[in-house]
Amino acid sequence: MRSAFDRHDADSFTGGDASPIIILPGVYETWRFMQPLVSALHERGHPVYVLETLGRNQKPVREAARIVTAFLEKMQMTDVLLVAHSKGGLAGKLAMTGSAGGRVKAMLAVATPFGGSRYARMLPVRSLRAFSPSDPSILELAGRADVNQRIVSVYAAFDPHIPEGSELSGARKNLRLDTGGHFRVLADPRVLGEVAALAEHPED
Repeated sequence: MRSAFDRHDADSFTGGDASPIIILPGVYETWRFMQPLVSALHERGHPVYVLETLGRNQKPVREAARIVTAFLEKMQMTDVLLVAHSKGGLAGKLAMTGSAGGRVKAMLAVATPFGGSRYARMLPVRSLRAFSPSDPSILELAGRADVNQRIVSVYAAFDPHIPEGSELSGARKNLRLDTGGHFRVLADPRVLGEVAALAEHPED
């Protein structure tokens, strides 16, 4: 509700001298859903970019990844950090495997269903059924483990939307927080701390 009434536009967060960050929200979320995190990152000196062409991120993962790739190439960005929530982490990982993948230093993925969710099979909407563990996009991403070492996966001890959890094999780091929820985990201060670690100590 706070972000819905906020008057800051996306361009107001693009200044700063620290590592550039691209925000990738989850399905049915606009970038404003992650605005408290955007503001906190910007206050630390990061230029933060949001891709408004993603809308509410209902596009297929492959199309969302193409939008990320096109933005990286158009802006000629390098040493970029992706900060993603849920489905945004799938699009981010796929973009990291593509032609602009070398422009991405690392990704922090929060509550991302890397292995899918068993509940997705029962959902009536195609944009949600795409999270099924047997969906081709989920299986394709599972086979692209070469970029996992550049990904930090942060997730709650209990996520009602992803009972399988968000542990990523071969990840740079898996951080399981002693909390619950698919959305509340975004507000945990350790999420911001992990972004800072990626930005300031990229080789650790």
